Amino acid sequence: MAKLTNFSPLFLLLFLCARSSAAGNYNVLTFGAKPGAGDAAGAFLKAWSAACSSSSASTIYVPTGNFLVSQARFDGPCRSPSIKFSIDGTLVAPSEYTGSSGASGHWIAFSNVDGVSISGGRLDGRGALLWACKSAGRSCPAGASSLTFTSSKNIAVDGLTSIDSKLFHIVILQCQNVRLRNVNIHASGSSPNTDGIHVQMSTDVDVVRANIRTGDDCISVGPGSAHLWIERVSCGPGHGISIGSLGRGQGLHEESVRNVTVKTVQFSGTQNGVRIKTWGSNIPGHVRQVVFQDVLMRNVKNPIIIDQNYCPENRGCPGHNSAIKIDQVQYLNIRGTSATPVAVKFDCSRRNPCSGIRLQGIKLSYQSRQAQSSCKFANGVASGLIAPPSCL
Repeated sequence: MAKLTNFSPLFLLLFLCARSSAAGNYNVLTFGAKPGAGDAAGAFLKAWSAACSSSSASTIYVPTGNFLVSQARFDGPCRSPSIKFSIDGTLVAPSEYTGSSGASGHWIAFSNVDGVSISGGRLDGRGALLWACKSAGRSCPAGASSLTFTSSKNIAVDGLTSIDSKLFHIVILQCQNVRLRNVNIHASGSSPNTDGIHVQMSTDVDVVRANIRTGDDCISVGPGSAHLWIERVSCGPGHGISIGSLGRGQGLHEESVRNVTVKTVQFSGTQNGVRIKTWGSNIPGHVRQVVFQDVLMRNVKNPIIIDQNYCPENRGCPGHNSAIKIDQVQYLNIRGTSATPVAVKFDCSRRNPCSGIRLQGIKLSYQSRQAQSSCKFANGVASGLIAPPSCL
């Protein structure tokens, strides 16, 4: 490069920024973001527009500091073959819950993108005021999920931390090929509707190495999901890892989940461990080819549970036998302690009894003595050590 002489410092700064942008690197400071001052949403969206329109792989960099972001929706498709968000700082949501983010249901959202990755960073949803509103029984909005991917593919999230989300922390909806690694999710155990990771109508989703403490399901698997791999997850407090609820009618004529593996996970003081839940409705569907393996329970209220009469707070329930068929579910090497006498509960549908359940290597105790199991309309086999004794 030729030597630069007789140029002002401002010109040099602009020249270097232009070179950086040309190389596919976009620092949000260049687009006007200032840590600790003002709404940075506009700057983030300008950086996205530049990266999205680039013909080469791009990186959007968020340096250290707290960046207030009212709401940001990053839409594709993009010209760039891949876009990486490299985050050293913290994105902070508005503390109030009546603004635009609260009304939309999404705070940071990606839609119709391909090849987007997020590395590092922290999302602070500042949900405490909304939780208090809900806990007081007042009329409150549902809130906004902190991070949502919709109708996207080839997504990777590594090393992200999400705290105090107003609603769900991470949502994967209508996506393909998603990898979540080394994710940390933290919220109060009393925070309502703050699922850690929710997957729905998506395929080929991996969650590996996650530490989740929240007020609802640590991981929830909604209808239309298939080929999920969940491994090395620590959950608690929270409501456990749940498949469902299914059968409520969430825009699908048939609500189904298949080919899900959950292994090498632990639950501490949670409401549930591994759970499958369906509403007692006439909406058809199935849950099949599910494996729960190498699971440690510590003082869990319902370590192993299938609930086909799911009805939170006994309100607004259809009152029918569930039309969801549950088949080929394996529970392998599950050990630890139950906080209630019934450690294994299969409450299945009279119309569609559970079938193909397999228990192997179960050792769950209650207050240093043998726990109990309970079965309704459940069929399967048990082998090896089974404690409590099988009721299949």
